[in-house]
Amino acid sequence: MRWVHFPLHPETPLEGQSLEQLFAGRGMDLDAMFAQMKARMAEEGLDYGQRTHTYNSRFAQELGAWAETLDGGEVIHDAMNRAYFVDGKNIADEDTLLEIVEAAGLPRDEAAVVLQTRSFKDAIDKDWEKSRSYGVTGVPTFVAGGYGVVGAQQYEALEQLMTQAGAVSTSQD
Repeated sequence: MRWVHFPLHPETPLEGQSLEQLFAGRGMDLDAMFAQMKARMAEEGLDYGQRTHTYNSRFAQELGAWAETLDGGEVIHDAMNRAYFVDGKNIADEDTLLEIVEAAGLPRDEAAVVLQTRSFKDAIDKDWEKSRSYGVTGVPTFVAGGYGVVGAQQYEALEQLMTQAGAVSTSQD
């Protein structure tokens, strides 16, 4: 399995944008959307906060690509998801990102250099291009064996995707 980063709303300013602004004119019931996601997350034993804003994830993605090069660095994904989806933190803000990195037990000083030099910019550009070539339109999107599933899904949908892709279970039920 590999994370491939995707620009859901790359035009979002670094200071963020309210969800009301993001969904203006689309007739969406934000409270109902929250309740639906909160229920889905609760079914899986996951926390989910009521966000009021969306934030640009570009720098968080670059740190994610960097962290994947470190032993144990995959913890960054859970830390970033928690910061954004549970705590409602601005994951475009450098200080916030460095706090998340440090709390995840990763080297803050190295992360600061990554942000300052943009040393993983090209890796994320490649991920964005790959996402576009697959036709990804939402997050998360799961792709396996030429098949895909878009959005937060129940376990059974992901299991069906893997079956379609030809995966064989190795569990000892």
